[in-house]
Amino acid sequence: MKDLHSKIAIVNAFGPVVLSADNTPAAIDLQGFNAAEIELAIGIGGITFDATNKIEFKLTHSDDNVSYSAVTDADMLGISGISNGIIKSLVAAHAAAESCRYGYKGGKRYLKLLADFSGTHGAGTPLYAAVIKSKGYNNPQPNAA
Repeated sequence: MKDLHSKIAIVNAFGPVVLSADNTPAAIDLQGFNAAEIELAIGIGGITFDATNKIEFKLTHSDDNVSYSAVTDADMLGISGISNGIIKSLVAAHAAAESCRYGYKGGKRYLKLLADFSGTHGAGTPLYAAVIKSKGYNNPQPNAA
């Protein structure tokens, strides 16, 4: 069996938490790594989503942790049709939990992931997001158990 454990580091972007309003995105520093995967776990929707009452997950990136811009199709793997950095939209009923992953290949040092809530959310939705950093310069990576 090959060793993946020693070659990755996981950084929590947000959650696990039940949200009914925007999170405050933390900067994820990719320095020292050549690859990143965004993991997004979404629980059963707290409301019935539609075009007005929705959650959009917006990914931005930066070279300097000051000026952020939205990612585009050219920055990502496993997704197309990105507009304004939106990598996932909840705009219809979400009756089952799901897990999604998206590869980042944009080449900037910092990432931020925003869960952008629009409309009225009387009940929250369970959410979790992490950035899995890999292909590090200094392996093995420390244990995070």
